[in-house]
Amino acid sequence: MPVLKPRLWLLLAKCTSLKGMIWTNPAAMALNELSRAPLVRFSLLALSSIFFLVDPFAAIPAFLAITEGADPARRKRTARKGALTCFIVLTSFALAGQLIFRLFGITLPAFEIAGGLILLLIGLDMLEAKRSPTQEATGDTEEASHKEDAGIVPLGIPMLAGPGAISTVMVLVGQAPSLLHWEMGAILGSITLTSLISYGVLAGAGRVRRVMGETGIRVLVRVMGLLLVALAMQFFVNGLTDLGVIARS
Repeated sequence: MPVLKPRLWLLLAKCTSLKGMIWTNPAAMALNELSRAPLVRFSLLALSSIFFLVDPFAAIPAFLAITEGADPARRKRTARKGALTCFIVLTSFALAGQLIFRLFGITLPAFEIAGGLILLLIGLDMLEAKRSPTQEATGDTEEASHKEDAGIVPLGIPMLAGPGAISTVMVLVGQAPSLLHWEMGAILGSITLTSLISYGVLAGAGRVRRVMGETGIRVLVRVMGLLLVALAMQFFVNGLTDLGVIARS
């Protein structure tokens, strides 16, 4: 077997080092490490679950019916009231979640299973591209079109901040050790961002409907419904695991 000269060994070492530098992308490595961080994972879970439950895109047809004949200024005012009501309701339950658990003696596993059931029902309705009765009862839209405060009821609650969104916030709060823990900041930040996006979507509801079209909105709602069903099943699994019915992996 021929013996390699020292210069050849040095050249091979440099090539190997250069190959490692080429194939190792620092940005990809940093993104991979960031995605494993508990803060990032919990924040994405909180934002996606709350946003899917509020689902301002599915509320566009009802919002346009409520504000039919209204000028742009009134539409924006109604959208602002709805988004602000959603923010206040969800934030109130987030801050009072631990107190409600202690006051009624509710355990987190029980709420996870109950919340999973609600999310499952809403998700199944969303898979059919329709609003769940828990978010929009029959006749609510027609009645709200004659009300001055329709931005609060029924748009803000229960169309945006419905039972599903409230129960999701409660489940997320149950995982935070205290109000000063970073998980509470992630939950409150997700509620704030969801409310701002909801205002933007509803304030420009006419534009969004023209750009996406009825078909686009229905497809988006169905995709959200599919993810919501998966989230509901995860809540079930978490609740049964916390109860000891399923072995913790």
